[in-house]
Amino acid sequence: MKSLGICWIAYGIFRVCLGIAQILFAPTATVMFGALLGRVANPFTLMGIFHVLYVFVILLSFACGVLGILGGLALIGNARSGRGLLVAASFLSLSEMPLGIALGAYSLIQLLPARPAENSSIR
Repeated sequence: MKSLGICWIAYGIFRVCLGIAQILFAPTATVMFGALLGRVANPFTLMGIFHVLYVFVILLSFACGVLGILGGLALIGNARSGRGLLVAASFLSLSEMPLGIALGAYSLIQLLPARPAENSSIR
């Protein structure tokens, strides 16, 4: 499980850096999206929706990064809280392809308890 914790720390640092890059490139992204709105009926509404979604993506990136770093550190230190943090980070990371899906799905398989079959006898 220590290797899973190290992977989450590295992924968390990557997501925090991605959130910082999204903040730094927000003016460029706004100009690029605005250039697409030259011939639509109501460009101001669409630009407002774009800004709301862009802020949501930035917050999602930071939340996943912070939860991943904290959960990875707790998992390395054998703390019980690391499991819950990493389950939350795993669900949040499923929105990013391909690394987030791979790490999130693997973590969910490893961290969520498997239900034993109630009646395993075949008749």
